[in-house]
Amino acid sequence: MSTQADTIILNGKLLTMDPDRPRAEAIALSGGRILAVGTTAEIEALAGPETRRIDAAGGSVLPGFSENHMHLFSGAAELDHLQLSGLRGFEALKKAVLEYAAERPGDSMIFGQGTDYPILGEKERLTRHHLDAILPDRPIALFAPDHHTGWANTKALELAGILQGRDVGPGNEIVMGEDGLATGELREMQAFDPVQIAGGFSRYRLGLATGGEPEPYPSEAEFAIDMDVMRRGLTYCAAHGITTIQCMDGNLYQLELLAAVEKADGGLPCRVMVPFHFKNFMDTAMLDKAVTMRERYNSDWLKSGTVKFFYDGVLDSWTAVMVEPFADNPDATVEPLFRPERFKELAIEADRRGLQIAVHAIGDGAVKAVLDGYEAARDANGARDSRHRVEHIEVVHPDDIERFAALGVIASMQPPHVPGFTGVPLKPTVDMIGEKRWPFSYAWRTLKTAGARICFASDWPVSPIDPMLGIETAVTRTPWAADNPDQSFSLQEAIEAYTAEGAYAGFTEDRNGRLKPGFFADIVILDQDVEAIDPARLGSVKPAMTICGGRTTFSKQ
Repeated sequence: MSTQADTIILNGKLLTMDPDRPRAEAIALSGGRILAVGTTAEIEALAGPETRRIDAAGGSVLPGFSENHMHLFSGAAELDHLQLSGLRGFEALKKAVLEYAAERPGDSMIFGQGTDYPILGEKERLTRHHLDAILPDRPIALFAPDHHTGWANTKALELAGILQGRDVGPGNEIVMGEDGLATGELREMQAFDPVQIAGGFSRYRLGLATGGEPEPYPSEAEFAIDMDVMRRGLTYCAAHGITTIQCMDGNLYQLELLAAVEKADGGLPCRVMVPFHFKNFMDTAMLDKAVTMRERYNSDWLKSGTVKFFYDGVLDSWTAVMVEPFADNPDATVEPLFRPERFKELAIEADRRGLQIAVHAIGDGAVKAVLDGYEAARDANGARDSRHRVEHIEVVHPDDIERFAALGVIASMQPPHVPGFTGVPLKPTVDMIGEKRWPFSYAWRTLKTAGARICFASDWPVSPIDPMLGIETAVTRTPWAADNPDQSFSLQEAIEAYTAEGAYAGFTEDRNGRLKPGFFADIVILDQDVEAIDPARLGSVKPAMTICGGRTTFSKQ
């Protein structure tokens, strides 16, 4: 690395996340790395006649954000769908659907995203009959923000061949009506996959739906279209200050697309990790595919090496696995997507292959089973720096809080998911959880106090991608009841969970996640000073510039 800077950033409020030097005035970059962090005078001394100077205009300068749980390919494709987040009432839904459908007369199916469970009110669930009343002659499928429930009209159900129902795997359900026909509510992926396949969206969901590869393999023209979808997603991430993406669905095809974008464009605007998604219908030997993906892709820009599982569903469709029944629906029967003993076997085998494991676990019963699997892997294979992860942890049993630190397990959590914040409805979710479990719900502070490593994320496109919205929620969160513990984070802790802790989760803490000499020149310059603004307005702070590997990947100007 040269001793002369190719770029210097001045007039900023640097929050470095480096405990040895938490604040600074300016920073110098060279050859894609950080050359120096220091005072204005120290950094000016490193500039030459060709050095680029960037004026941060008094805004905060942070390590680039690490988006530690998101779905890049499907999220990018969904940017083109009807967006329904926050919409309420039948008439508002009807207006939005008809306007969107009129603009897209050639679409084989109308897709909508962000449909809140209580879109018709807390006591009425959406059905095909509601959608038939809006759009009877064209297939339409709407999906909940969590992407674990869909609603389809009669035309869509007929096109998918599931109007009369179909056998689906454990934890999945095509809800049937008293008339012997599907109501239109489709719970979990195996229930709504036929609708997405019928609508031509399956290629973008393969990393979630099957973990498999597209068959037949896309034509050259289709591959080029999918490269553009990836570019759109990467650009969207960079515009939000994101420099590292940890995807939580994946297959080999996504890696091939990203590698093609990297080659064609002379680089990627973000560093990307893509896992292999292991499904419950797979044989144990399929874990070898995750090893193959790791061997083929293991650079500082594009890598694999993680295997992702889903253990349960979500609270709002009563598909989360709970230790005790749902408070509002004690008769709900919930099957885990993996039986506990089967998951232990898989955890042992994945760990033996040196893979990092990440598991979607929403309910406290699911979290317990996943921790049991990690403990079984450690007992069978010996302790190692595995950094296995539990994703979401919306409810944790008090007996399991200390186990995260004891097992070295990362708690990957999403501030934008908390009911009552960031536009998420408070009900019916809090009623499903029940007051007894409120103190142990979305319990970031409780877990951190117990020694767990916490990284934050959005789970985009489930929630808005903007890290500043997540930071605002983490800092301003208040308890649901006066006797509940305070789960909020300090501003420093929240930023760290989106930067340094993300680097730790990705095994790159020696070169990423901090503004420190020798580390990657991955930086976000914000348009305001985050320490000077009202915490309730942190979500209004936007990136002025994003730099990844020393290259500008986004600029507001």
